[in-house]
Amino acid sequence: MEIKKTPLEGVYELYPRVFKDDRGYFLETYRKDIFEKHELITDWKQDNQSYSERGIIRGLHFQKGEYAQAKLARVIVGKVLDVVVDLRKGSPTQGKYHAVVLDENLQNMLYIPQGFAHGFAVYEDAVFSYKCSNFYHKESEGGIIWNDNELGIDWGVFNPILSEKDKNWPSLGQFITESEGGL
Repeated sequence: MEIKKTPLEGVYELYPRVFKDDRGYFLETYRKDIFEKHELITDWKQDNQSYSERGIIRGLHFQKGEYAQAKLARVIVGKVLDVVVDLRKGSPTQGKYHAVVLDENLQNMLYIPQGFAHGFAVYEDAVFSYKCSNFYHKESEGGIIWNDNELGIDWGVFNPILSEKDKNWPSLGQFITESEGGL
């Protein structure tokens, strides 16, 4: 498995070896020993999966406090633009984002540590899967508005389909002010 650093400390793009033959393919999506070698979370508590049609944007979501989550995200079917935003208090990259296309043909993944908002835009109908280092806790949930001008994320989706919740998150600036500096 190839593990690439990104400009945001602690965020990694992962590219597993995919073995293909006339029967299909095989790959390892997680290996504890490799994750431990790179000092990544290995104690996953919850797996989530969603199906989304082309044009949907989900996010930007996070959990705070004792329910903060690291995530390992991948696409099983389809293609998405996966986006993370650094919300860590005192981080030199706070308010910066990183985006990568997760694609079923590449079988690539994104490792997201605690302290980041996460979302994705669906380029092709997609089955999206992610491991979480902590359980979902509704009262600890938060978010940043997907189209925040300060972030300037080019989602590559015009007239996106959004949940009501995702239309009403605060801006990055509002979040930082209200949280007294971030997560």
